Amino acid sequence: MTKRLQTYETADITVTFDPNVCIHSGVCVRGLPLVFDIKRKHWVRPDLASASDVATQVARLCAGLHPRVGGWLGHARGTWARS
Repeated sequence: MTKRLQTYETADITVTFDPNVCIHSGVCVRGLPLVFDIKRKHWVRPDLASASDVATQVARLCAGLHPRVGGWLGHARGTWARS
C-alpha cells in the first residue's frame, strides 16, 4: 500500500518526506535531532533550524527526504539540495 507524502513548511523552506522511498537510516535524526524527532506527531520541524542547515542536512539523506522550494525534498529558497 502506498503511503502519502508528508510536507512540512516554513517561510524559507519546504521539506517533503516520501515514506515509500526512505530507507530509515536515521541520518536525519542524528544530524539535526531538534528538527527531525520521530517521537513527535509532526516529526519534522524545519522551523527549529535555519533553512540553510535543514537543506544541507536533507542533502545528506536517503532518497525519501526532499527539501523543496521548491527525493527527502528539502529546498531553501534560492538554494537547491540534492535528493
